Amino acid sequence: MKQIIAILIILLTTLTAVAGKKETATQGIPFADQRKAEYIFVQAQNEKLKGNYDAFYELLAYAHELDSTNTAISFYMGMSLLRMNNTNQERCERGLALMKKHFEAQPEDLYETTFYSDANMQLGHPEEALRAIKLLNEYNPNRLELQVRLAEAYSRSGDYAQSNATYDSIATLFGKAIQITSSKIENYMAMNDSVGALSEMRDLLATAPQNDSYNIAMSGLFQHFGQTDSAMYYLDRAQEYAPDNGYIYLTRAEFYKMAGDSVGYEQQIYNALTAEQLDVDSKLSVLIGYIRGRLAEEDTTQQINNLFTVLIQQHPHEAKIHQLYSEYFFTKKDYKGAIEQLGYSLDVNPTDADGWRNMVILNMMDDNYPAAVKASEKAMEYNPDNVDLVRYVAGCYYQMKEYEKAIEAYNKALQMVDSTEVDVISEIITGMGDLASEMGDDEKAVEYYNRALELSPLNSGALNNYAYFLAQRGQDLDLAERMAALAVKDEPDNANFIDTYAWVYFAKKDYKMALLYIKSAVEHDEDNHLLEHYGDILWFNGEPDAAVEQWTKALETDPDNELLQRKVKDKTYYEE
Repeated sequence: MKQIIAILIILLTTLTAVAGKKETATQGIPFADQRKAEYIFVQAQNEKLKGNYDAFYELLAYAHELDSTNTAISFYMGMSLLRMNNTNQERCERGLALMKKHFEAQPEDLYETTFYSDANMQLGHPEEALRAIKLLNEYNPNRLELQVRLAEAYSRSGDYAQSNATYDSIATLFGKAIQITSSKIENYMAMNDSVGALSEMRDLLATAPQNDSYNIAMSGLFQHFGQTDSAMYYLDRAQEYAPDNGYIYLTRAEFYKMAGDSVGYEQQIYNALTAEQLDVDSKLSVLIGYIRGRLAEEDTTQQINNLFTVLIQQHPHEAKIHQLYSEYFFTKKDYKGAIEQLGYSLDVNPTDADGWRNMVILNMMDDNYPAAVKASEKAMEYNPDNVDLVRYVAGCYYQMKEYEKAIEAYNKALQMVDSTEVDVISEIITGMGDLASEMGDDEKAVEYYNRALELSPLNSGALNNYAYFLAQRGQDLDLAERMAALAVKDEPDNANFIDTYAWVYFAKKDYKMALLYIKSAVEHDEDNHLLEHYGDILWFNGEPDAAVEQWTKALETDPDNELLQRKVKDKTYYEE
């Protein structure tokens, strides 16, 4: 029933617009085409109501082709051109020109003229926008929303004085409001009229002298004009009237920050974050900025931890706080702390799909692969079609040396992925090649690597892993060199890729080139997991002491590595 009524309204609007055309009979458009265009226009609007926008545009274009003099059809044709996803400046200007036809014919139309004005304002024609909204106001005097649009149009056209005069008319008709005051102050500030801005704010404050928000606004205005003493006076008044208002502490914190008073700033931030009246989202926003500042200054960890402790005590069931705390731990590479806090967040919000995905990744980074598999199973309850989660599971089983389960996961991922996503398929098959290599099935590994590169010749992961596979076995080293070079070219800052390139040269006994690249790899390596290779290459460059030094460092991060122990202890590994 609602749809039928909507269609009747459209039909009546269309017929009214058509009836308003006085030039149609003299435009040379056959009467039959005019009626046909009207009918098709109604059908187009019907398709729009159904959400069939492609059909709406096609019918609209046909109606416009039949009768380009129908201004109602021209208007909606112009609107459609503006709303196209792939629109450009030329199409926008054509759309405005089509809408202008209807505006000139029937400027009293409320919706159409309002849209035409807004479109001109957005597309950089403020004068035309102002002309349209002024004319519409003449047809609709004392209509609040049109008066506000008129004031905004004056402001955006640069006529700030006339904009304020219009706001004054609005205040006379509808009463003074904070929105009107704010807009007038913006205009005064655009005119560099501090006296006018302060006078306007005083007038508003006089209506409610104990309103803390008004006093904060007055303080901010004085601060903007560099009158710090007056700013602090009104801030003190605001705090007197609302001692628990957290926004007052935030404003005061900014004053201290601008004055270079770090102690005062820290105290006010703490007061703001512990204030009961400050909402959680505002607290999180403040805390994010505060944490960034602390990290940039090499951090003061205990202060941040103290703040999180207080916030969690205040809001123990607020998932966002635990999420932010988890992200903080992650930036510190404290993966266990990040996992713990994310776990609390997921306890509060167990349907958080992204949270479960992040839990998988965090456990993988913490080398807790069984926990990562468990989190993946939970994540897949909310993301059953997520191929990446299945790939994570395969990678976890690979690290756990549960190779049959890894193969099963990779095959499941291949079944899930769309056949057109060749890059994703190539990456999965690369993982299967790595798995075959780890299982000692070199023939199968080569088969997988070649299949991956047939699908995606520039798959840098496949190029790197295949090159390293060949270097480790001393096979087809020229091919390995070419593949490693392509991988490094694609990701020049990837430490693992640079390490592979160095290792290929090492296998080719080109020790000087190997040393050149391994140094670069170590410079890009944040986790110091390439030091054993660095030591090996140093040894063959005639630097045994430096080699032992790097092996010793490597042993610190991998103390159970028997081969490294032997290299460090005997110093004769490569002499045997």
